[in-house]
Amino acid sequence: MKISSSTKIHQLKIIKPDIFYDFRGEYVETFNQERYSFKDDQGQPIVFVEDDISMSRQYVLRGLHGDSKTWKLIQCLYGEFYYIVVDMRKDSPTYLNWEPFSLNDKNRMQVLVPAGCANGHLVLSEKCIFSYKQSQYYSGMENQFTIRWNDPKLNIFWPIKEPLLSVRDSSAPLL
Repeated sequence: MKISSSTKIHQLKIIKPDIFYDFRGEYVETFNQERYSFKDDQGQPIVFVEDDISMSRQYVLRGLHGDSKTWKLIQCLYGEFYYIVVDMRKDSPTYLNWEPFSLNDKNRMQVLVPAGCANGHLVLSEKCIFSYKQSQYYSGMENQFTIRWNDPKLNIFWPIKEPLLSVRDSSAPLL
């Protein structure tokens, strides 16, 4: 497993797990509490308490969403998606920076997203399974923030001009 730090977003980690291939297929360890021992900005261990999966079809864009308390460990179990993380922490040295990633079932890359960052993903394959661990239990949208996916202040590059959006995402506020 290789873990590297982002140069664009403070505390964001990129994880490339080892993949074992043989004639039967492949094997990947996607989480191990000892090997994934990360700490938050106060030096406290990040403990994941909930796993979630989202399935979407091609050209669906979910996000940009976030909250101030939840760390997330993101990965693609099936298919491929274009993934964006935006630093929304006003006291962060990388405030309003964003970083793109291509996550798929071939590279098995994972992204550890700090609390206070927004994230969104655009499905590039016919179908996609988006998986994530959370450090907080989901408590409803009232504790989350949503930012318009194409906010001109962020100027995020998306590889599509007209994605499929939920009402929440299509009517999200601009910064």
